[in-house]
Amino acid sequence: MCGIVGYVGKGRAKSVILHGLENLEYRGYDSAGIAIFERGEIAIEKKKGKLEVLKNQLNEINFSEGDIGIGHTRWATHGKPLDINSHPHLSKNKSVAVVHNGIIENYKELKDQLIKEGFSFSSETDTEAVAHLFEKYFSECKNLLEATKKTISTLKGSFALGIIHKNFPETLICVRKDSPLILGVSENEKFIASDVPAILKFTNEVIYLENFDIAFIQKNSFEIFDKNFNPVKREKKKIQWSFEEATKNGFPHFMLKEIFEQPKSIEETLNRIVKNYEITFEDFFSEAEIRSIKNIHIVACGTAYHAGLQGKYFFKNIAKIPSEVDIASEYRYSNPFANKNTLAIFLSQSGETLDTISALKEAKKLGAKTLAITNVVGSTISREADKTIYTMAGPEISVASTKAYTTQVVVLNLLSLYFGEKFSSITLKEKKEIIDELYNIPKKITNILTRSEEIHSLSKKIINKKNGFYVGRGLDSYIAVEGSLKMKEITYIHTEAFPAGELKHGSIALIDEGTLVVGIASQKELMDKTISNLKEVKARGAEVFIFGNNLDFYSEFDYYFELEETLEILKGILNIVPLQLLAYYTSIEKGIDVDKPKNLAKSVTVE
Repeated sequence: MCGIVGYVGKGRAKSVILHGLENLEYRGYDSAGIAIFERGEIAIEKKKGKLEVLKNQLNEINFSEGDIGIGHTRWATHGKPLDINSHPHLSKNKSVAVVHNGIIENYKELKDQLIKEGFSFSSETDTEAVAHLFEKYFSECKNLLEATKKTISTLKGSFALGIIHKNFPETLICVRKDSPLILGVSENEKFIASDVPAILKFTNEVIYLENFDIAFIQKNSFEIFDKNFNPVKREKKKIQWSFEEATKNGFPHFMLKEIFEQPKSIEETLNRIVKNYEITFEDFFSEAEIRSIKNIHIVACGTAYHAGLQGKYFFKNIAKIPSEVDIASEYRYSNPFANKNTLAIFLSQSGETLDTISALKEAKKLGAKTLAITNVVGSTISREADKTIYTMAGPEISVASTKAYTTQVVVLNLLSLYFGEKFSSITLKEKKEIIDELYNIPKKITNILTRSEEIHSLSKKIINKKNGFYVGRGLDSYIAVEGSLKMKEITYIHTEAFPAGELKHGSIALIDEGTLVVGIASQKELMDKTISNLKEVKARGAEVFIFGNNLDFYSEFDYYFELEETLEILKGILNIVPLQLLAYYTSIEKGIDVDKPKNLAKSVTVE
């Protein structure tokens, strides 16, 4: 959510910041702005709408490059998407410019107090209060660190801040609390950003700032202070993927590229964890800790939550461990029965999902062992959890997650095999059979991808639908939920998903002539029942699209796509791929911006 980019160096602040903002567009935004220090003043330009609108305006007014500046893409929380509500925000005397990700929870009381003290507000945002506060405290103490300390000590909520002050034309200030922010390091240049793709073209050396860190940054140096305002050293990390990997590389959209990258991502995840049938997780729980586990909580949001549904299925059926899945935003408020014998697993592609991080902290308070599964090394969730398993999905830019989801499912499957072996609930032969088939999955996904034009043809029959249902049974019902979400996210077609057997308990009343029903029918034991449910909706006029295995009677329905065969327990990894493609091509046919759907953000860093 939102994106921050800052630069200090020599003569290319505008270019670097705009490039960085362009590479953060996937996070979701409704306006953009930039502040550059030039000729003793802070020049600001900000515009509602796409980044292109801002770029055109900057070209028209011949906005200068500058040596230092901050930029922002805003996802509205306080105030409508308007030019005046866009970031950066200036203080009363225009000495301070601020960009902010997160939410200032006590902004109303701060605003009321500042107005009493003579400050005036031009926007509806919570962020403007930060600019005024910084100006106020600096005017009192004349010291940047003291002003920063007083400002952040006054704020309640979550924030990543980028700040420049007209009295310090060579210093960029940043602060991080519960919202991601990184520091990029290069000779004679420094950068700040919400995520790596913004600055990867310029440097692959980054520092992941920790909670409450303050950094004072100049082109040749930087100083970081911890939550106690003491100087501290933070480890530099080298990003292993290249700038080219974070670009479209010839594909029309990031989402399609990432769908097609799934075979490679799964293979690399397997190669990282499995060696000669041995499953090894680096720096993992001890044997004694593993044997103490009596139940598992899987906690996540959105697509990661749907990966967790498959994880629950694996743990119950392979490891024979009682398992449940919770939505992260509800976990803290549901009185979770977690204790020292609970393993709480937290899934997050970005590692910065605030709801999931907050749930993780709650589980730790209750004494649970905590495990993060994420795609981003050094992310907040990886630092907060007791242990971390990294997927090898590589950079995922499209808002609608694809390869992060399938690699999370693969990791959960391997984890269930690992625990199954430790608890003797699976034989060596069974374990080897599943691992062998996991290595066949990339090739089988490739087979599906070669048939993508079949899916494209199906999508043309969906573009005028307004509502629909995704149904399946057993493991297929979990795939239905994720397939439905993909359709909602990027086509704006309203779809619901649930087990096929639930249709007759209410929802079948909504079936009219031409109603879209997508059925997933791959589970052999449940095949007859699934088909029976689909016949019920077909008899009431539904237009039924079936994705299934070996259906001799598919001609009784409207459209059919033959799925690849694999072990029953692994079918979810394969079966989601054509549903990802179906959503993608439907979105394309409707003329929607696939990678940046309206109102959505890639990394959700507010509660």
